[in-house]
This record gives sequence, structure tokens and C-alpha cells, in this order.
Amino acid sequence: MSDKKYKKEDCILLLKNKYKELQAKGLSRYPQRSDFEEREVVAIKAFLGPWPRALEAAGVKPPREVDRKTLNKEKRIRAKRAKIDAMKKDQ
Repeated sequence: MSDKKYKKEDCILLLKNKYKELQAKGLSRYPQRSDFEEREVVAIKAFLGPWPRALEAAGVKPPREVDRKTLNKEKRIRAKRAKIDAMKKDQ
């Protein structure tokens, strides 16, 4: 086992190369954690975040269409408006 220090660019290359390798084998799936050594998984997650976000950062998986922050903000606004409407009805 080597003591190689990974960089962000190395992690992106690992994901891209594994994806190309899987496609060459005829598999139509994204790279999984089990496809890598533990130290590689740790480095990938440290630099690129949770596994789905890491795949998106590497360009392997298309990014989510919906931004979670925007959804939460809209949800809070709807809840606040509903609360205000309920208070107006009680008056």
C-alpha cells in the first residue's frame, strides 16, 4: 500500500477513469465506493463531498436539477405565508 497523498485533481481523475473503465466493460453504472480502495474513497469524499456530489464534481453524473437551498427557502416562504394567512382568518 502506497502512502500517496491525493489532490483534488487526482480524485477527479480517479472517478473519471473508473467511469470510463466501467463503460469499456459494458457496464452502464456510475462508479461505486466499493470500486475503490478505502484510502481513495476517503480522499475523494474529503475533497469532493458526499459520493453523489463527488460524482457530479467529477463530471461523471449530471448535476441535480433542483438546488436544495432554493427548495428550502421556498418551503420556508410558503410556510410563513400560510401562517400569516391563518392569523388573518382568525382576526
